[in-house]
Amino acid sequence: MLVVGIVCAVGASCLYNTSIALQALQVRDVHHEHSLKPSLLGKLLQNKRWLGATALGLAGWPLEIVALLFAPLTVVQPCLASGLIVLLWLGVRKLGETPGKREYLSVAAITAGVIGVAWAAPDRTTEHAATWAIALSLGIVAIPIVLPYLLRGRAVAAGMIAVISAGCGYAWTAIASKLLTDELSEGALLIAVAWLATAVLSEALALLSEMSALQKRPATHVAPVMFAFQVLVPVILAPLIFMEKWSTTPLDGGALVFFMLVALAGVILLAGSKAVGAVIDTAHSND
Repeated sequence: MLVVGIVCAVGASCLYNTSIALQALQVRDVHHEHSLKPSLLGKLLQNKRWLGATALGLAGWPLEIVALLFAPLTVVQPCLASGLIVLLWLGVRKLGETPGKREYLSVAAITAGVIGVAWAAPDRTTEHAATWAIALSLGIVAIPIVLPYLLRGRAVAAGMIAVISAGCGYAWTAIASKLLTDELSEGALLIAVAWLATAVLSEALALLSEMSALQKRPATHVAPVMFAFQVLVPVILAPLIFMEKWSTTPLDGGALVFFMLVALAGVILLAGSKAVGAVIDTAHSND
């Protein structure tokens, strides 16, 4: 069943990353005065192309939910970043970009990392930590999510802080999605709905932060940091919140950590690749 979870996670990632590329084409046409404001999403909601791109990304969320039903969060998160390979393929096939050593090394690292994480994965559990531990963990995650909105009006807010906000927002969505699937497994429908509500809110804030960041920064600067936080935060919190026992995996968790770092290194390298950035930047210049 672990294989089903991995396949669904990779499929969700492909949809998410294609959506990011298509969304960025449209967001740069909106004036910067709307950055970090609900009016930015209001403008984008009037754009049929952006709506189509967003719908593509939303279609990936049910696949992520299914993935979490069959695989532990520690495995799902690295797989969710593997879809960056789709952007590399688009850059090569559609824009004539030539992949170099960086791109080949990145793809090899992501592939090896995901396979290694799957091999060394802990068992999936539906156990949770105490309520206070979950609240404390999510409270820490919430701080960077809301920070750019507290600093709104300052130039720094729409820079790297907005990128980190987006990554942490998507990380919250992943954690809430895992809690949602666990509550559904236990038949706690009302609690599941509550986690669904927090996932929707965090997704909206993450999307607004991401779109604001893409207005002012190239995709090659936004994607690496955003994906790093999106992958790392839930994985680091998985043993604390979901009682995923890394100590029962090979080398007392050492192999798992190694392969996760390999996958993450590949993600950061590939997300910052000119070939991947060209999918967005070149297409926008021709739009």
